[in-house]
Amino acid sequence: MAPFRRNPKNVDPERVPPGQYVTSRFPVLHVGSVPEVDLERWDFTVGGLVADERRWTYDEFVAMDSVQIRADIHCVTKWSKLDTTWTGVATRTVWDRIEPQDGATHVLVHAEHGFTANLPIDDFLAERSVFAYHFDGEPLEREHGWPLRLVVPHLYFWKSVKWVRGLTLLAGDQPGFWERNGYHMYGDPWREQRFWGD
Repeated sequence: MAPFRRNPKNVDPERVPPGQYVTSRFPVLHVGSVPEVDLERWDFTVGGLVADERRWTYDEFVAMDSVQIRADIHCVTKWSKLDTTWTGVATRTVWDRIEPQDGATHVLVHAEHGFTANLPIDDFLAERSVFAYHFDGEPLEREHGWPLRLVVPHLYFWKSVKWVRGLTLLAGDQPGFWERNGYHMYGDPWREQRFWGD
């Protein structure tokens, strides 16, 4: 039987979405194996509705201006971890280096193993959305998305794609991996948008 879960007494309940419990751990959840990544061959690409496709090597990507964010994160499996710290490149910084075409409304984020997740552009560009390479001051661990993961803390954490390799700009919403398999197209934890129909 699973242990009884309750949130610590010192946690402000306003920080915890409905149906979530707070943990100090960082559970590891993903489909498939942790990928082997060769930074010499790694690249980050942007395509779709852009004037010109863009590509950066790992060194070029991490040489962009860095930011640090502090955020609570919420997994669709009902755990929340508070006050996490991420360092990386703001999504807005990447956006400012491309030329989106008129009509682009969403991004489809791509990762190793063919994994994808969809996001409206406004959410992708939210103030604390970041392509992170450090967690709590240390390089990301492989199982948490090294060498780069997207962090969009205001949505369920499956949208914060591990092992990210690029994105495609789209003229409409398109389901990613988990969205094709029953998860909500948007994923707002405060509205408990976990699955189709929520």
